[in-house]
Amino acid sequence: MKNVPYICGMKQKFAHIIIGLLAACNLGAQTIVTGTVTDGRTPLPAANVFIVGTIDGCLTDTLGRFSFKTTQTGEVTLKVTYMGYDDYTRTAPVGELQHIDVRLQERATAINEVVVTASTYSFGKSDGFKTMDALDVVMAGNSCGDVVAALQSLPGTQKVGEDGKLYVRGGESDECQTFINGMHVLVPYSTNTENTAVRGRFSPFLFKGINFTLGGYGGEYGQALSAVLPMETTDMATSDKLGVSASLVDWNIGGTKTFDNSALSFNATYTSMGLYDRLFTQRQDFTRPYRKLSGETQYKKEYTHGGVLKSYVGYDLTSVGLHEDDRHLSLKEHNIYANLTYKTSIGRGCTLFAGIAQSAVWNHIDDAVTAGDHYRNYRNELHLKTELRKIVNERLKLSAGIEDYLRHSTLDFAPYHYTLDYHILGAHTDAQLRVIPKVFLNVSVRAELLRTRWQLMPRATLSYIPNQQWQLSLVAGRYSQTPNDDQLGQSNYSLGQSTADHLILSLQYKGTSNMLRIEPYYKRYRHLPWMQQDHWQPDGYGTSRGVDVYVEDHSISPRLTTTLAYSLNDSERLYQHDTELCTPSFASRHNLRVSAKYSMGKCIFGLSESYATGRHFAQGTTPHYNSLDINLTYLLSPKVIIYTSLNNVLGRTNIHRFDAAGRGITSNRDRFFYVTILVSLKNNKAYDISNF
Repeated sequence: MKNVPYICGMKQKFAHIIIGLLAACNLGAQTIVTGTVTDGRTPLPAANVFIVGTIDGCLTDTLGRFSFKTTQTGEVTLKVTYMGYDDYTRTAPVGELQHIDVRLQERATAINEVVVTASTYSFGKSDGFKTMDALDVVMAGNSCGDVVAALQSLPGTQKVGEDGKLYVRGGESDECQTFINGMHVLVPYSTNTENTAVRGRFSPFLFKGINFTLGGYGGEYGQALSAVLPMETTDMATSDKLGVSASLVDWNIGGTKTFDNSALSFNATYTSMGLYDRLFTQRQDFTRPYRKLSGETQYKKEYTHGGVLKSYVGYDLTSVGLHEDDRHLSLKEHNIYANLTYKTSIGRGCTLFAGIAQSAVWNHIDDAVTAGDHYRNYRNELHLKTELRKIVNERLKLSAGIEDYLRHSTLDFAPYHYTLDYHILGAHTDAQLRVIPKVFLNVSVRAELLRTRWQLMPRATLSYIPNQQWQLSLVAGRYSQTPNDDQLGQSNYSLGQSTADHLILSLQYKGTSNMLRIEPYYKRYRHLPWMQQDHWQPDGYGTSRGVDVYVEDHSISPRLTTTLAYSLNDSERLYQHDTELCTPSFASRHNLRVSAKYSMGKCIFGLSESYATGRHFAQGTTPHYNSLDINLTYLLSPKVIIYTSLNNVLGRTNIHRFDAAGRGITSNRDRFFYVTILVSLKNNKAYDISNF
């Protein structure tokens, strides 16, 4: 037993020797990897640096430096990753990975991720500059549920109170064309008596996205000199929905029924001014109140291979009677629009689109101009379109398409009688290219054939997108449009297409709490229809130049949203019945709209001020336009919303234009009061029809 302490002591020493030898071996096998990570100018902190296949690595410090130990020997692969930059790899003997300088390259945006928003305002589910869902459109300022009225709050639009249509950057209302799911709509407005504002035909509840483009659009869109309004119907719904609404002037019901891979949606509205006319005084003598019965339905189906089928049908029946001077005007219009589109992937980055649309409008007016006359007009359009898109790689995206507009029109109204049959064949090709990181070029060419005359239209957009906040774009292109049917019929097809050349510079910023866009533009018109010696000639011309400014801010308070939209426009034209170059009567030089929206618990209060300088007529210049509007939204319960608005609170009598005798033409009423209740019947969100 005497040897026990000796033996224990020897074991302890032996253990210490073994541990020391292992530690010495371990220290001898470790290598320190060191260096810095930068983007060539500044250090990149918190970059991940490691050896592939091991847990050896670290994060860089605030100066971009890294240092860690590794037990690896021989040749290894060092990898560095950092968000927003391309990965860096280097394979070398581990002993050479000391004091290395790693320079990361900023990752280039893939071409299919690029969203160029120059001159475009997007409403709905979109990556565009401004977002607004269907319910926002209903409750925006003085829109009273009208998409067109909501869009008139944007810069670039002109206030033309006597008809309420979209006039963009010094262009006629007909120069702005509407498309649903990529297919053309012949007549997008409802009808009404002269000097009365009309409304857009389509309910905002059936659309997921509205992209209002004020100029500089690509080759896909034709027959639009100034602007396009493409609207996309909603995608597949996930649950059944049903909602109703009621107001003093209209009653609405809409809903969706879902199936396994498809959904059927509808929206029906009855509008009548009868009750409102009895409650509030008016200037005009209506013998029959304005009434409109409208219905819309759409069917969507998704196929297992990725194809999507969409169909849309809309119908309006409008009627009104008016006593004016010695006339008893009676107006009735039927307007039907239907389209069917199919979109599918065919492999190798290719997508195929095909569509067909039918528009038909019957317009009957008795005592239209003088007592006893009869106006009968029928217009029809069949739009056929197919397009192929391909993502070639991360730098290049291509598309090409062909379409045909087949049109028929008849007019029976003394002294004019005509029957027109013609078609417009169009083709386009587009290429979107990432030239270098942050610089993108979109080049397109569109060609159109009207009878025997070809029109070639090159278009290009050059954009610099340094980050997600800033975007600078330069847009140039040529656009064309066929004269209206009355002009074609009276000229016996002698008129060709009118053209407009666009040049736009767009600077925009989108931060976390504010938005800013500044866009100077220039348009030059050629071959406009011009009446000379009682004959239409394609010799009209003109220019339109100006600047649009849009600001939206949320920084003052999370509850407060403020917007400012300002437009400066300088237009001159010689066209239609003009005898000299002059400012068109629909154009006002300055347009300003300032609005504020404040939320307080279950209430949202809105206030907006609209101003426009006077418009020029042969009889003189109108006084400036001014309207102060207020609105209030109240969430009565999770399923019930009450919305009310009062337009032109101050009761100013705005003169929109002058008639031939020099009398000022005003609205039927100075103020308009609107109140509606929106109720959801089948879900837990008030009138949740944004996905109908």
